[in-house]
Amino acid sequence: MASLKSLYDPSTDLGNGLHTNFDVDYVIDYRFATTPKPQAEAQFVKLIQALNDVGLSTEVRNGDNCAVLVFVKVASDRHLKAEVYRSRVQDWLYGVRSAAPEKEMQKNLNDEPVTEAERLRIAYLLITKPKNEGGAGITPKGGEWKGVESVFALHDHTFNRRWIKELTAKYFLNAKDLIEIKDRFGEKIAFYFAFLQSYFLFLTFPAGFGLCAWLLLGQFSPLYAIVNALWGIVFIEYWKKQETDLAVQWGVRHVSKIQHKRPEFKHERVVTDPVTGEEIKVFSPLKRLARQLLQVPFAIAAATVLGGLIAGCFAIEIFISEVYDGPFKAYLVFLPTVILTTVMPTLSALLTGFARRLTDLENYETQDAHEAAMIQKIFVLNFITSYLPIFLTAFVYVPFAQVIVPHLDIFQLAVKPFAENEKQMTAPKVGFQINPDRLKKQIIYFTVTAQIVNFALEVIVPYVKRVAFRKVKEVKADMAAKRGGGTDSPTADDDPEESAFLVRVRNEAELDTYDVTTDFREMIVQFGYLSLFSVIWPLTGVSFFVNNWIELRGDALKIALETQRPVPWRADSIGPWLESLGFLSWLGSLTSAALVYLFSGDGLGPDGTPWNIKGWALLLAMFFSEHIYLGVRLGVKIALSKIDSPGLQKERAERFLIRKQYIQESMGDDAAELAAARGIAAGEKISNSTLQGESTQSTLKEQRTPEQRFWQCQPSQAQTIAIGRALIAKVSLSSTVEEYS
Repeated sequence: MASLKSLYDPSTDLGNGLHTNFDVDYVIDYRFATTPKPQAEAQFVKLIQALNDVGLSTEVRNGDNCAVLVFVKVASDRHLKAEVYRSRVQDWLYGVRSAAPEKEMQKNLNDEPVTEAERLRIAYLLITKPKNEGGAGITPKGGEWKGVESVFALHDHTFNRRWIKELTAKYFLNAKDLIEIKDRFGEKIAFYFAFLQSYFLFLTFPAGFGLCAWLLLGQFSPLYAIVNALWGIVFIEYWKKQETDLAVQWGVRHVSKIQHKRPEFKHERVVTDPVTGEEIKVFSPLKRLARQLLQVPFAIAAATVLGGLIAGCFAIEIFISEVYDGPFKAYLVFLPTVILTTVMPTLSALLTGFARRLTDLENYETQDAHEAAMIQKIFVLNFITSYLPIFLTAFVYVPFAQVIVPHLDIFQLAVKPFAENEKQMTAPKVGFQINPDRLKKQIIYFTVTAQIVNFALEVIVPYVKRVAFRKVKEVKADMAAKRGGGTDSPTADDDPEESAFLVRVRNEAELDTYDVTTDFREMIVQFGYLSLFSVIWPLTGVSFFVNNWIELRGDALKIALETQRPVPWRADSIGPWLESLGFLSWLGSLTSAALVYLFSGDGLGPDGTPWNIKGWALLLAMFFSEHIYLGVRLGVKIALSKIDSPGLQKERAERFLIRKQYIQESMGDDAAELAAARGIAAGEKISNSTLQGESTQSTLKEQRTPEQRFWQCQPSQAQTIAIGRALIAKVSLSSTVEEYS
């Protein structure tokens, strides 16, 4: 069995297969376990023909679990170069590139070599683009290609081994590291690592200041709340400039204008573009808007279902910990956690699936629009599951405990089998005291414990599961061999030269697909905890600072080992997540003001007595906090806009050179002659006699109209200056004589 060490150990058989990819661009995992043989063969023939028709070479080898592996590469270097050049010309037409590519294709490719990410992206588009756009039109698990399980590129394990080793040996990523990630995995993933790196560096301030605040100011400090809100504003506005800078430096500014059409898009009619004359598939915007409005009931339903589950478990937990006083209390207090752990994932999966179907129903034409709509719905679900428990504690339990807790007797059913008498399950009518540490313990759980659990579920558990599944597969293969069934093994017909390579490919085919959206979601949710609730526990920044140093390397390990190699898509920003950051930062100005008002002083809050809270004062504090936040954000945005950046300087320089080159090519020598005619010739001697002589000579030469004679008196700039200076001297001399007389 190949362990993590053996995967990168050249001495093992599997390790020997890591040194080469046999020039394979992509592998298509074609499965036919549930498909009748004639239909499977017909679809396979159609698959190979579709690939070959767009200039792709194919090879087939045996796979696992009733599957064949179709190895794909661009048939010729010339075809690849032509596709790359066509892509670069398209970039120029859409404004991604400032300058048009060199007219000579080979010179353009020599000046700007093709990166691995660019090559793999072009090859993937050849496989998946619709046929009317020059692709094979193969869409995994969709349409007529339901037998295509996945289309994935092979990992470059030599690079991955070096990359992970370098990441573990350094504290910060530099520009060279990000460019290397871009050239290997594409700009979309490079933007994630750039964002994570910038966020990590910015966390040094809230980590240091939070530690000082924890030691000196304590929790619920107004000063900490103000500084934390200011930090959030500066970080978001800085990142806006940073992602623009990176987009320019990486040559992907405005690349989002180049939209990839969704094969699933269903048009109503076809119209002709009045400008280009092209046929455009159209879906009614009004119908899409009507379907988008379904997001409102979806959000309400999700909030009701998830909120009801969380609130119910929250009430049960309060009842057991604060009211119940019978046997097994120390164990029963974990009952709500068990309920959430078992029910919440299933419920979230159902709601996520419903959100996906709703997004499909909205019928977006492009992949980017579809992804943005899906992210909005996912953000709503994550907001409810991540932050609602803390909102309930801070703004329901603490202010209203005296009113709510006496009515929690309805949850007696949960502990009735363990109670000895009714008194152990009855809430005290008077004298109830809230637990002042509950809110802080919740924050510590979500910002420390939950981060550790998520890292284990994200990196460690998948690796252990993968190792276990491979072990089970080996045991089954050995048992089959002993029973005489070894000839059915997928490796039985492997060429010895390819054997180790094919074992690796089959293993990679079983890996999950990497989704950078999941990693972005984790960082945005984490930022929300820092913006909304870190005033409760100032050490939140310290926890996230440590976590994110590990997270960056864990994500790199996940990409290199735990998932299939991602398609190197391009991007010019972090997309809709930037709006989520702004929303959480704004909401943080409200929640921080409310928390400071409720808990400042002894930090215990209103002791469960809502009549001690002045509603007008709470709303006034939130109102002033929000408006101060908006004013400061505007000021920071204006101040940062005045600061230049290398990326914007590069963009201006490129545009200037283009304009200069265009003028030179368009006007040629006429431009130089015009400039010379308007300027003062070097070393020119000017005198009144010369000018008068030229004027007289011009007049005697031929008879002109009055207008022509007027404009020919001073035909050059030098003559105009000389005559003007002479007139000024003459007038000044006359004024002096009159003054003395």
